[in-house]
Amino acid sequence: MPQLKYFSGFGNEFATEAHPGALPVGQNSPQKAPLGLYTEQLSGSPFTAPRLLNRRTWTYRIRPSVMHKPYERIANAMVRSTPFNEVETTPSQLRWDPLPLPTTPTDFIDGLTTLAGNGDLTMHSGVAIHIYAATKSMTDRFFYSADGELLFVPQLGRLTLHTELGILDINPGEIALVPRGIKFRVELLDPQARGYLLENYGAHFRLPELGAIGANGLANSRDFHTPHAAYDDRDNGTFQVVAKFQGNLWATDFDHSPLDVVAWHGNYAPCKYDLARFNCINSVNFDHPDPSIYTVLTSPSEIPGTANVDFAIFPPRWLVAEHTFRPPWFHRNFMNEFMGLVKGEYDAKAEGFVPGGASLHNCMSGHGPDAETFDRASKAELKPVKLEGTLAFMFETRFVCRPTKFAMDTAARQHEYYTCWQTLKKNFKP
Repeated sequence: MPQLKYFSGFGNEFATEAHPGALPVGQNSPQKAPLGLYTEQLSGSPFTAPRLLNRRTWTYRIRPSVMHKPYERIANAMVRSTPFNEVETTPSQLRWDPLPLPTTPTDFIDGLTTLAGNGDLTMHSGVAIHIYAATKSMTDRFFYSADGELLFVPQLGRLTLHTELGILDINPGEIALVPRGIKFRVELLDPQARGYLLENYGAHFRLPELGAIGANGLANSRDFHTPHAAYDDRDNGTFQVVAKFQGNLWATDFDHSPLDVVAWHGNYAPCKYDLARFNCINSVNFDHPDPSIYTVLTSPSEIPGTANVDFAIFPPRWLVAEHTFRPPWFHRNFMNEFMGLVKGEYDAKAEGFVPGGASLHNCMSGHGPDAETFDRASKAELKPVKLEGTLAFMFETRFVCRPTKFAMDTAARQHEYYTCWQTLKKNFKP
């Protein structure tokens, strides 16, 4: 594969052609598109959405997307969707070990497992939280979600995402965002791959407002990369497309690769981001601000300041606050927190929370540092300390995350998680 090329910027208007002369000049839909291609618009928002929020891309492809047999239902396997009512949702804190990797050849679709979710995909609100685990690349098989945009957070193994609009390489420590409806296949660059996948039913992810921070900081637009056009002109076999539609999986056969877009222009496209480029904001005197200062992307709701879902990270950074308890404090939240760990250790947990694992702390459920971390942090010398070799993240959402039956029954669930706080001592001395 040739070296991949990317555009810089988040949500920008891009124009790209994989073959010279494939893009029409001065109009979107000429009577005859260049090079014998078909014109097809891909709309990611209502036609009349304000210009600031309007997302659409014009594609010029070898065959239009309508050329396929009728879709037929296939088994959902371990994929679940709203209303997430298989089991009652507990207010208890939950934590899981990493799910085991498959022992037989398993591609991205067959290795998808839903842990939790909320909202109503038919009303464009809420999320689903999945784990992917794969040992095999997709070659003549493709996937898209009509229910929401997909945020990839790899934890193990490098991936190549071959999408309709170009090719993305993503490694652990990077993320990728694939908009609703865009077809892709997942190629493994290592023998095994595992990671987290957020399906956002709500408003498109965007960069958070910076407010008093000013014009710079956190995730900068220029560090997001969108691929150049790259087409797959194969028509010598059967190509299966699996769609996630209204919570269920459907499949159909194409007689050609659906990734046959030779040129495109617009602002509705996949992108990737290296989390190492996140510019942390933190305290330089005492205490520490709310974890919202680590927000990379946000999907807003109709209630100002209340996100459908935020994606926040806890990367390597300096801790310098004076006379301050430096790990995350004990807290109970209106918002609901699903956490994962890409590498290293999380500074609020001494043990039990490992890369590939996850935790869930729902609305008003108390959580915070475990007893060992609390004891150590309470006695620590408060000199500047660099947290290194770590990368944790959080999906924070306004709706309670309702675990699936699998998540509650799996052997990976840590039933003794609650014990990490039970040895906290009574230190009160009036």
